[in-house]
Amino acid sequence: MPYRISRRKALAGLSATAALPLVGCAGFARQAGDATAFAHGVASGDPDAHSVVLWTRITTERRTASGKWIVTEDPEHRRVVKRGVFATDRSRDMTVKLVIDGLEPGRTYYYSFKYKGKNSPIGRTRTLPAGPLDKIGIALASCSNYPFGYFNAYETIALDPGVDLVLHLGDYIYEYGPDGYGGRAGAELGREHRPRRETISLKDYRRRHAQYKADPQSQMMHAAHPLIAIWDDHESTDNPWREGANNHQQDTEGDWQSRRERSLQAYYEWMPVREPVAGTGREQYWRHYKFGDLASLVTLETRHTARDEQLDYDRYRDLLQTREGIGEFQQQLNAPDRRLLAPEMEAFLGAALRDSVAAGQPWRIIGNQVPMARSYIPAISDEQLAQLALDESHPLYDEAQAFRALGPAQLPMFLDAWDGYPWARERFYELSREAGAQDLLVVTGDSHAFWQNQLFDASGRPMGLELGTTGITSPGAFASLGREGAAMMDGLVAAGSPEILWTEGLTRGYVRLTLTPTEASVDYVGVSTVKVRDYKPVNVHQARIRREGDLLRYV
Repeated sequence: MPYRISRRKALAGLSATAALPLVGCAGFARQAGDATAFAHGVASGDPDAHSVVLWTRITTERRTASGKWIVTEDPEHRRVVKRGVFATDRSRDMTVKLVIDGLEPGRTYYYSFKYKGKNSPIGRTRTLPAGPLDKIGIALASCSNYPFGYFNAYETIALDPGVDLVLHLGDYIYEYGPDGYGGRAGAELGREHRPRRETISLKDYRRRHAQYKADPQSQMMHAAHPLIAIWDDHESTDNPWREGANNHQQDTEGDWQSRRERSLQAYYEWMPVREPVAGTGREQYWRHYKFGDLASLVTLETRHTARDEQLDYDRYRDLLQTREGIGEFQQQLNAPDRRLLAPEMEAFLGAALRDSVAAGQPWRIIGNQVPMARSYIPAISDEQLAQLALDESHPLYDEAQAFRALGPAQLPMFLDAWDGYPWARERFYELSREAGAQDLLVVTGDSHAFWQNQLFDASGRPMGLELGTTGITSPGAFASLGREGAAMMDGLVAAGSPEILWTEGLTRGYVRLTLTPTEASVDYVGVSTVKVRDYKPVNVHQARIRREGDLLRYV
């Protein structure tokens, strides 16, 4: 197909780092399966050195289904490694999830399913390497809101020859109905959410996951690469915390804990992730992945197990009118024991970091949902306000006026991020230092913008670097200001926040992180549009990272 060939050629020219990946082949083409039986494709994920999760769903009106699966060394399914049978039923929404073990480390495998004589697409997956490792390529993805546009970035990831696996940093689905975030864009593009209401019931969450998995570009990505996934907020609802959520109304939508459990049940059914270990709940979802002697990845859970309620500028608008009120707000913001990480998560993190340091791995990656670097509300002059054309007719006028007074006080832009929990961030840094890890490479989603950040604790000690990935489709915070206005605001944010070296919220896409023993290459890959399927990959920005002693530096 010329369409796919043009994308692959464009990707090959993006960067010298887009070389053949360490394992597998660059040109894997997903073979179409029988859509009547496998309408949601296939997926794999949550790998370790000897096993991987395989996933599909059987499309049938029956209440039970059984069939066969196969794993081979080749896409033609000639060299069989393992085979077996599966069974599923309505209690798990006819999804099939298998943990295939006894595999070889660092190997590429191909898999498929068969139901009533009908074959699924053939997927490609990989186990994690063990022992010496020269290179690995990781695609960082986040914020894939179906109504906002086509998943062109997913297709680009599927065809990217420099990607070995995908790390999805959250907001894999969104919960909103047609009158919520993205609703107008979805109506214009013919990509409205299903069901046509906010997801509250288990059936709602299942149907929403099904819609995302039925997307052909999503299926391309899942068939091409194994997925490591963490959730953020929209897999349940906007801005949850331990006892509630911003987008949950107890009086009309029922008990929050029940809704959260329904959302997590659907997540485990529809995602290629391992079930919780015995004695733990679904919400206790954190992992430690080892990439041979090269890198360690610890994924965090910051939404459901410990998070205290977010502060909200709207609730404090009157208080923030005076210097004394701002000081009182800052006291609440910096209050001790405002948590993001559960004690069990902290213990797991410390043990994983100590293990990585003891193993001598050069890279310690933290899979993180929300921005960690300090990001201040920019101070905007009258002249800059005029340049932005933010007059009284603009929908952002009132918000801009309210925030202008806060810029000189260096208050956080994002109270839902680590900036809204300074004590928790210092606690995280303290745990990392105790483990001997002041060289963290934090990878982050959520913000719908690209970031290149440096991290320091409250005493100014370096703690590592942060890479933020933009949305797959979700627009940047300043998108309504137009290209020039959004670029101006990105520049003001970076200029006023010492930990931010560069940011760009104009482009949708992903980050390709390529690790070697001595250097990391960072490619910020965009797509020219998400409004139509005819698009081109775009090289937005590049960075390199090297170690200087016990610290990481951009070079």
